[in-house]
Amino acid sequence: MDKLAYKKQLNIFAKISFFEGVSFVVLLLIAMPLKYLMNMPLAVKYIGWVHGALFVAYAFQLLYVGSTFKWKFSKILLYGFCSLIPFAPFWVEKQLKKQIQAA
Repeated sequence: MDKLAYKKQLNIFAKISFFEGVSFVVLLLIAMPLKYLMNMPLAVKYIGWVHGALFVAYAFQLLYVGSTFKWKFSKILLYGFCSLIPFAPFWVEKQLKKQIQAA
C-alpha cells in the first residue's frame, strides 16, 4: 500500500476515534444525567445509537488498519481497550495523527 493510502486510512481512523470519543463523553456526561436526574430517557436512546454505531465503526476500522498495516497485536489490543475508557479515544486520535505526520 502506498503512502497516500496509508495516510488516508489512518486519517479515517483518527476521525472515527475522535467522534467515538465525543459520543462516549456526551453519553456519559449529558445523556445519562438527563435520563436519571431529569427523567429524559430518549437522550440515552438516541445518543446511545450514535455511540453504538461509532463504536462498531471504530472496531472495524481498528481491525482493518491493524491487519492491513501489520500492527503488533499489543497495539491493536491497546487501541481496542482505549475505546472502552472515556477520553482514551482522544489519545488514540493523537497517536494516529503522529503516525500520519511521520509517514
